[in-house]
This record gives sequence, structure tokens and C-alpha cells, in this order.
Amino acid sequence: MNINKIIFGLIAMVVSSLNTALATELNVYSHRQPFLIQPFLDAFTQTTGIKTNVLYSSKGLAQRLRSEGKNSPADVVLTVDIGRLYIYRDLGLLAEVKSDKMLENVPSHMRAADNTWFALSKRSRIIVTAKDRVKQNEIKTIEDLADPKWKGRICSRPGSHVYNRALMASVIAHHGAERAEEWAVGLVSNFARRPQGNDRAQVKAIYEGVCDVGIINNYYYGKLKFSDDENQRAWAKAMNLTFPNQGTTERGAHVNISGGGVALHSKNKANAVALLEFLSDPASQQLYGEINFEYPVNPKVRPTEELKSWGQFKEDQLPIQRIAELSRQAQMMIDRVGW
Repeated sequence: MNINKIIFGLIAMVVSSLNTALATELNVYSHRQPFLIQPFLDAFTQTTGIKTNVLYSSKGLAQRLRSEGKNSPADVVLTVDIGRLYIYRDLGLLAEVKSDKMLENVPSHMRAADNTWFALSKRSRIIVTAKDRVKQNEIKTIEDLADPKWKGRICSRPGSHVYNRALMASVIAHHGAERAEEWAVGLVSNFARRPQGNDRAQVKAIYEGVCDVGIINNYYYGKLKFSDDENQRAWAKAMNLTFPNQGTTERGAHVNISGGGVALHSKNKANAVALLEFLSDPASQQLYGEINFEYPVNPKVRPTEELKSWGQFKEDQLPIQRIAELSRQAQMMIDRVGW
């Protein structure tokens, strides 16, 4: 008996065992708050047996991933806003994903041309108005917010926030820089107060009579409507929703995304791809609507009954990548107009 063969055989068995153990876990770097993604990860683990470990941070993860280089433990990156996702792509931190299922589940305008990132859910930037002070459908387009009739009546979070920066980028994409800046000047001139707070704060301000009109992401309305806080439910009840630009000749409402990709130096790429596929499949897509009040990206999945009850939603088909490409220009414009 060759003792060397026995030793090498034992080593191979140990290495194989370690690799199997490692393959049953995935490390997720997430910009999404844990309570928003944990139900999906729990379902993934229950379905596949693969455990997930989540490192959450609202910022700085891309820089961390870059500094870790080949030694990074990250397998999957999950984030919100196309601008943030695009940073990972620009820094070369994402691997190309080769998956027919992802190409089938995610429309081309909702994924990278090089398949390094994919949208996993959609959220629309919508307009909320006070039921007792603004007629239903009095505002029909996002462009209407620059009309002087709304002077002193609009509330907004700062324009530099990624949600408003993406909205500004979409206006640039559709109207060009000159007209987009004219719109932004008109919008800012109609503010009831200095931009402040988050999207919930805009709804609260309308309820309190500080302003009559606000700009929020659609899912905030759902969070408020079904909040455990009675006050927040009252804020939502006092609002009307408008999905702007819904006419037959209109482009549809601006959308942003949550999305993800596989870390370039993932040691477990097959299971990392499996997680993205799981999140794009119908069951998970339905869950995005039921838990987070977000719209599915998978064209085979319909919005939940609750989302459908909020009104017509025709989305802007602008390639989401274009929003990221115009992000810097949008921020410069926001700074110039004082949003």
C-alpha cells in the first residue's frame, strides 16, 4: 500500500468536505435593510438549504469590496437605486452572470448590457396630494409640478438623495438638459419649505398642512397605510396618489429599482447565481409586492391586488442604465437650482 496515496486521498477528502460546507453558505453585502430582505433569504434557505450571512450597511460597501479584492468573502451584492448598483459595475466589482433564467425573468431595459447586474424589483416615484385641498387628477404629469399654480405648495426631500437624483436624470433623458433645468427651477420655486426629511416626512407635512403636494416612492404609501402606528395610517388615509405621465401619449411614470449582482471574487458563484435566479422567480416576485409594496420586474408576474388598487401604473421604459449614466449631470443640475 502506498502511504503517499493514502495521505493525498485523505487530504482530497478533507478539502472536498470543506468546499461542500462552504458551498452551503452565501455571504451577502446588502444596502437593503435586513428586515426588507430577510423574508426572501429565509425562503431561499428553506428551498435550497443554503444559509445566507448578511453584512448590511447603507453606504461604504463598494469601497469595502474594492479594498478586500480577491480576499473578499462577498458572494452577492444587493442594493437599491440604479446609481448605487452602477458604482459596483464601474469599479469592476461584479462578475458576468451567465443564466438563461435571468435573461428570461428580467427584461433587457432592466439589466446590464454585459449581464453584471439585474433589477429585482421596481418602485415608482409618485405624487401624493391632500385629499381635501387638491382635486383628484389635478396633477397629471411630473412636469406639472413646475406650474406656478403650485407655488408654496410642494414638499420634497433633498434633491441630492438618490431617489430624486434618479428622477432628475429621467427628466434630462426625456427633455434634454436645457428643458430639464427649466423644470427643476420651476419645481424649486414652488416649494413650501426647504427640502428636508425622508419620503415619510413629506406625507406627514401634507397631513399637517405644511404643503399640499409631495413626491415619494410608491412603497412608502403602503408602509404608512399598513403601519402599526395609528398616526401614520391617518397620514396615508388623507392622501390621494398619482402615478404621473399615464396618458396614452405619455411615457409612463419614472421607476427606479432594487437589484443585485455576483461579486467578482465570489468563491461560490454557482450558488450566488442561484440566489439571483430565486429572487427573480415568480414566488419571490410576488413576495416583493406583498411585503415591500414593490412592483415585479418579471413580466410573467402581475402586481398584487393591493398595488393594483392604487390605480393605473404605466412605467417609463427608459433603459434603467441611462438613469445611472446621467446621474452626475443630474446632481450638478440639482446643485445649481438649489433643490
